[in-house]
Amino acid sequence: MQSITPIRPRQRSIEFLRLLIDGAAIIGTLAIVKGLSPGWFDNQAIVAGLTAILAFLLLGHVTGLYRAGLDMTANQEVVRVTTTWVLTMAVIAGLAFFARYGQHFARSVVLGWCIMAPVMICLIRMIWRVCQRMLLKQGIGTRRVAIAGLNDLGLQVSRNIEQSPGLGFQLTGFYDDRERERRSELGPNDPQLLGKIDDLILAAQNNEFDIVMISLPMRAEERIKFILEKLSDSTASVYIVPDFFVFELMHSQWTNMGGIPAVSVFESPLYGVDGVSKRLVDIAVTISALVAAAIPMLMIAAAIKLTSPGPVFFRQRRYGVDGREILVWKFRSMTTCDNGSVVRQATKGDARITPLGAILRKTSLDELPQLFNVLEGSMSLVGPRPHASAHNEHYRGQIRGYMLRHKIKPGITGLAQVEGCRGETDTLDKMQRRVDFDHRYIRDWSLWLDIRILFKTLLVAWRQPEAY
Repeated sequence: MQSITPIRPRQRSIEFLRLLIDGAAIIGTLAIVKGLSPGWFDNQAIVAGLTAILAFLLLGHVTGLYRAGLDMTANQEVVRVTTTWVLTMAVIAGLAFFARYGQHFARSVVLGWCIMAPVMICLIRMIWRVCQRMLLKQGIGTRRVAIAGLNDLGLQVSRNIEQSPGLGFQLTGFYDDRERERRSELGPNDPQLLGKIDDLILAAQNNEFDIVMISLPMRAEERIKFILEKLSDSTASVYIVPDFFVFELMHSQWTNMGGIPAVSVFESPLYGVDGVSKRLVDIAVTISALVAAAIPMLMIAAAIKLTSPGPVFFRQRRYGVDGREILVWKFRSMTTCDNGSVVRQATKGDARITPLGAILRKTSLDELPQLFNVLEGSMSLVGPRPHASAHNEHYRGQIRGYMLRHKIKPGITGLAQVEGCRGETDTLDKMQRRVDFDHRYIRDWSLWLDIRILFKTLLVAWRQPEAY
């Protein structure tokens, strides 16, 4: 049996250089502010600087600042640098407090460093962007690209290249053997069809371009093999772009299983460091929230007991991570506690909702007991909202990919909720929209996205007319 050579990740020396530059900016600004104040850049400053660099680089991977393949705009880069630095300073402040290390630094030094470091990092990164654009406009560092396969995937590849000038790719055109009626239609701004696959091979052998991207469908295995064999007699770099767009990808990424390359199609983004960081944030924020909400929760509990017969809390069966059933805590807001195979959704003017329950549901205060679910680990602060088990069984057969929303822990709030998907899902389209937002959250997850959703929840939870 022929052995399989593992696919190795491309070494990104440019990313390593960015790490070095960011580190130099952090420790360099500390040296500057230390030099301008009474004192020297001593051992204590070196320790503080190196600790800050380590924290910044680690947190940068959590906030998405160093995420591989991320094509950020300048504004996004500034926001992520600032967020990463604020979190870094929080870590440094915590360590200095417990180690009693802050006495070695004057307040002016700390304040100056807090301001100068992110400004310097952003300034260097902006200069980097400008220089890169100037060089690419002069043709320095650009690589000529040809695409084998004039189909929907090939067109998408060409448009991604056009929209990402930082890649340094200069698109020459398409090559395809198929008849005109089997090819995709070119738009007015798309590169032109330059010939057949044989013309592509001849052009590659004549060094007319540097990169060939093969966008043929996976079923054209023999044709792909033929192209690869012929292109081995050229110096062109060759990339195969699999047509995975026919699948619904969920946080897809390359992985290696015992030397065999594979692509995850449905996967959770919260394994390893990302999962640990999200859990630590959940615990810290939940404990703080419980302390702050203890008295209001006691008052709500007393009001429920005094205004209607029945328990203060009820626990409803819902699906948690990987579809495992969990019991979700809620303040009772109805005269009934439906928890069987049939659970009727609340509707406008629902007679089951108590007068106090209407207020609790409108303001989302009935969800506060779910902080206990977060603390025990069955839920997260942010994630797809858990639906009643009966609703899950109803919709999983009607909405494609519905159960993929359970690849991560359910949340007290989520992207769908802050985008207006609350209340009754009386039509399939409403539930479909909610599921689409859940999928988008899982695909785009970052700690920064969680923070944005939490802040947005505070702004929109009180004024959503569709919540009843």
